[in-house]
Amino acid sequence: MPTSLPRRAWTLFEPIHAIVYFAPEATDAYKAAGLRGGWMGYFASRSAPMGAVGGEVVTAVFHNFRPSMVLRAIPDAWTFSTPDRVLEARLEVADFALRRLWGPEVDSDEVTEAATLTLEVAGALHADGRPLYAGHAGLPVPEVPHLALWHACSLLREHRFDGHVAALTVHGLDGLDALVLASASGKGMDAATIQKVRGWTEEEIGAAWDRLRERGLVNAEHGLTAEGTAVRGAVEEATDRLAGGVWEAFSEARRERLFGLLHDLATRLEHPEGIRYPNPIGVTRPA
Repeated sequence: MPTSLPRRAWTLFEPIHAIVYFAPEATDAYKAAGLRGGWMGYFASRSAPMGAVGGEVVTAVFHNFRPSMVLRAIPDAWTFSTPDRVLEARLEVADFALRRLWGPEVDSDEVTEAATLTLEVAGALHADGRPLYAGHAGLPVPEVPHLALWHACSLLREHRFDGHVAALTVHGLDGLDALVLASASGKGMDAATIQKVRGWTEEEIGAAWDRLRERGLVNAEHGLTAEGTAVRGAVEEATDRLAGGVWEAFSEARRERLFGLLHDLATRLEHPEGIRYPNPIGVTRPA
C-alpha cells in the first residue's frame, strides 16, 4: 500500500524537528539553562511554548506519559528556569546538532529554500483545538535559515501530533491504550520500552492489555484482532486527514521540490548521535 501524502510528509519533517530529542548537545544546554536531568529537559523544553504550565496540563497534552513521570519534572522545572530561557536552550540544541550533522550544507541555498517553502506550508495551518501547535505558532521565527526550517518543521510536527491525540480520543484510547495498541500491531514499543521511556508500570500495562482485550481490539496472543486493526487504521487515517489539507493545497511541483529537499536533509540526520531507527517516536526513515 502506498504511503499517504501526509504520512510521507511526516517522515520528512519529523526527523528535522526531533533532532533536539536525540542530540547529545541537549544535556549541557538544558543543564546550563538550570534544568536537572534529561527528562526535565524534555518535558520543559517541549511544553515551554505554552508557558510555565503545570504537570497536569503537560500530561494531558503529551497524552502518553505516566502522570507521575511528568510530575517529577513539571512544575519543578519552573523553579529552576523559565520558559524563555529553556526555549533559548532548545534553539541552541537545534543549532549545534544541525551544524554538526549537516556540516557546510547547513548554510546552503537548499536549506534556505527548504526553510522558505516549509514556512509557507506551516503558515496555512490553523490552531483550533491544537494547544501544542498554538504555543509554537506564537514563537518568533528564527532569522537563520536552518533554524527557521527547524521551527517550521516543529510547527508541522506539533500540529500533526495534536490532531493525532484528537483522533485517539475520538476512538476512546487513552495514552497507555494507544501505546499498547501500537505494540500489538508490531510497530510500537514493547512493554519494557514503554516502562522505560513512558513510565508506566508492568501492572498498568497488563491492565491496558486486559481493557483492549475486553473491547475486542487485541487477542490472547497480544496481537491485533480484525476490529483492532480497523480501529488503529481509523486513527491513523484521521491523523493523516487532519494533517493533510495544507499539503493538498500546495502545488504538486512545489510540493515535490520541497519533499526532495527535506528528504536529503532528513536522511543526513541518521547518525549514532542523531536520529536512530527504530525510535520511540515511531517515525520511519524518510519516504
